[in-house]
Amino acid sequence: MKKAFVFLAVLFLSFVNAQDKSEKTFKESPLVLKINVVEIFGTLTTPNNLTKRVPVALIISGSGPTDRDGNNPMMKNNSLKMLSEALAKNGIATLRYDKRGIGESKAAAVAEANLVFENYTEDVKSWINLLKQDKRFSEVIVIGHSEGSLIGMIAGAKANKFISIAGPGESADKLIKAQIASKSNKQLDDMTFPIIDSLKRGNNVKKVDPMLNSLFRPSIQPYLISWFKYNPQEEIKKLTVPILIVQGNNDLQVTVKDAELLSQANKNAELLIVDKMNHVMKIVDGDQQANFASYSNETLPISEVMTSKIISFIKK
Repeated sequence: MKKAFVFLAVLFLSFVNAQDKSEKTFKESPLVLKINVVEIFGTLTTPNNLTKRVPVALIISGSGPTDRDGNNPMMKNNSLKMLSEALAKNGIATLRYDKRGIGESKAAAVAEANLVFENYTEDVKSWINLLKQDKRFSEVIVIGHSEGSLIGMIAGAKANKFISIAGPGESADKLIKAQIASKSNKQLDDMTFPIIDSLKRGNNVKKVDPMLNSLFRPSIQPYLISWFKYNPQEEIKKLTVPILIVQGNNDLQVTVKDAELLSQANKNAELLIVDKMNHVMKIVDGDQQANFASYSNETLPISEVMTSKIISFIKK
């Protein structure tokens, strides 16, 4: 009886393993971008059993220490990993990567005083060139999330299509001013706005109040100067490739107005507003607390409305 039980158990486990393998319709493999001595690490996700060339989407993460999966040390939601897998299950390959200084690409960091926005845009151009040389892929689509939207649209002229998800519609100096003004502290406005205006004009600020060092320390000013000079509306206007702009109406960081500004700037752009979708592409019914809680929920799925539209946009 014991032998029969063991046999049945083994048979059951074999069935489960076979089922898991059959359901796994894609595979992941590491991919490294080498720029001189710098190495930037990514994950290439491809549909199983490729018999013909397929589209490949390059996914660019947002600002700060956000890694290739959409996570950072303070939160794990796997939003970009979920997007990658959803596309792969529908016959679209993806490449997502850790930006310089983040995750596995930590060693590729540029000293803060030397870092400029163009470091990120040039990396994307290099990734696009690498993917274009791969004979498995029929076309390259750039998908930029949050700050990655601006990075992607600047480099997007080299791609075949561009998709913006939760991309700001105003230049970064205006966004920072709006965030500071929302604190309803005129003294803070008076302290910070002249600094922002100076950086916008391309001028460093030598004297910064110590309490503002986290935002405007001297070593970060070159990056802010390089970032402030880009207006998303002007950059998206330059693109001649098909464009899809996706925005959730439950986003606490980027608004529907931002998406509308981007859409109005390029008449070739399609606009999708996703009901109840937040900044990390998840559907949230609750209040602001529930919204923030989703940023650390790695099991909550991303919007199916969004993924369906992205898949149809890429395939058409």
